[in-house]
Amino acid sequence: MKILVCISNVPDTTTKITFTNDNTEFNTTGVQYIVNPYDEIALSKAITLTEGGKGTVTVINVGEAANDPTIRKALAIGADDAVRINAAPRDAYFVAKQIAEYAKGQDFDMILTGRESIDYNGNQVAAMVGEFLDIPSISIIKKLELDGDTATIEREIEGGKEIVQVTGKFIASCAEGVAEPKIPNMRGIMSARTKPLAVVEAVEVAEVTKVTKYETPAPRGTVKLIPADETASLIALLHSEAKVI
Repeated sequence: MKILVCISNVPDTTTKITFTNDNTEFNTTGVQYIVNPYDEIALSKAITLTEGGKGTVTVINVGEAANDPTIRKALAIGADDAVRINAAPRDAYFVAKQIAEYAKGQDFDMILTGRESIDYNGNQVAAMVGEFLDIPSISIIKKLELDGDTATIEREIEGGKEIVQVTGKFIASCAEGVAEPKIPNMRGIMSARTKPLAVVEAVEVAEVTKVTKYETPAPRGTVKLIPADETASLIALLHSEAKVI
């Protein structure tokens, strides 16, 4: 069994986000990058499925050379090899196209991603890759079990759960519950240095979206405390300031 896991290089969750060039570019100065946490869940599941010689796990990232330390961490966690598509990730469409073009000639049995990246929270790449490859795409899964070439997948829906069975190749985006993220040990860290990391040049893709400006959320206002016996004042503020009624 061959599994491809898509990983993103994202700012650490403690990073203070700022922008430059008139708020049109993300300021990378001093930013610490990590493997996208949701992608770590997908990677951990792939490693579990292939333990004991049952298959191999390849991680793929669309990014430039600065992403290599993040990719090496994925190798330290347990991936067998890695591929970096040598291009800055412009948008979800661009990333999905690069992944799909690489996967076409590799005969992967399964492709796993995180439910979304924690920087853009788009939740688009998995579905786009599925469309490009003409394979089933199952989004935001909570459980994955294999029986031969049939996968039983559980995902949450409004008011309950949905159980899906798929036979053959597919792509799924993983959420919490699919697996517990694995922590690389010293042996994994040492072996990651020598595991294969192939660099592949990107294919040409039309630019379909463009970021015109970034904005940070408005700062939170001060808290106003209204005495319990001043209901009229509370209603007036909810109407005039909060504008929720």
